[in-house]
Amino acid sequence: MSKQTATAPESSRSAINDCWNSIGVRGDLSCPELKTYIHCRNCPVYATAAVDLLDTDLPADHLARWTRHLAQAKPLMEVDRQAVVVFRIGDEWLALPNILFKEIANLGVIHAVPHRRNGVLLGLTNIRGALLACVSLGGVLSLQAAKAGKRDQHQAAGGRFMVIQREGNRLVCPVDEVHGIQRFHRRQQMPVPATLAKATATYTLALLPWQQKSVGLLDDQLLFYTLNRSLA
Repeated sequence: MSKQTATAPESSRSAINDCWNSIGVRGDLSCPELKTYIHCRNCPVYATAAVDLLDTDLPADHLARWTRHLAQAKPLMEVDRQAVVVFRIGDEWLALPNILFKEIANLGVIHAVPHRRNGVLLGLTNIRGALLACVSLGGVLSLQAAKAGKRDQHQAAGGRFMVIQREGNRLVCPVDEVHGIQRFHRRQQMPVPATLAKATATYTLALLPWQQKSVGLLDDQLLFYTLNRSLA
């Protein structure tokens, strides 16, 4: 797969803080706020920059610059990396494509839905004023909650709500820990071993090496299909 890449002409809007290009998701990922916002588009700095950009007058040579820029031949770059969000359920480290993630939120109250206890649907929870279905990825993958302290996984220290969305379907998933965005070369993917638990193996596309651990890259299409069937 190939992709055209280009660098926009230098702009006179030097006052705008485009930190996402240096320390954010388009940079070296060193921004400490990524642990909270996961993606730069969720950060207030990004939103402020967008407003400042819209309020800034265009430079006099704007049209001529972009005419020259678009007339240049575009270099081709081989795309062989993927960005994922790494998280933990119990003792298992897992990953999903970062494009699915809308928000990472602190754990909140999960309101049970009468007569709908199927091991996957946990209930409803409030995210920014919207009631969303709260589902258990651990239930789908047959994963055990964290053993330390014999605590419920939704009350574990460092636990978070992951708000994920695919094809307009938004769901909330409680997890024990969210590490953040990581990038992997596709050639780093390792095959799923036969020793992996059957339920987990069914939803795992490959294993990714990370910090001397193996992270299970989940099949988001199959996962959402199963979750939607459980909610029907």
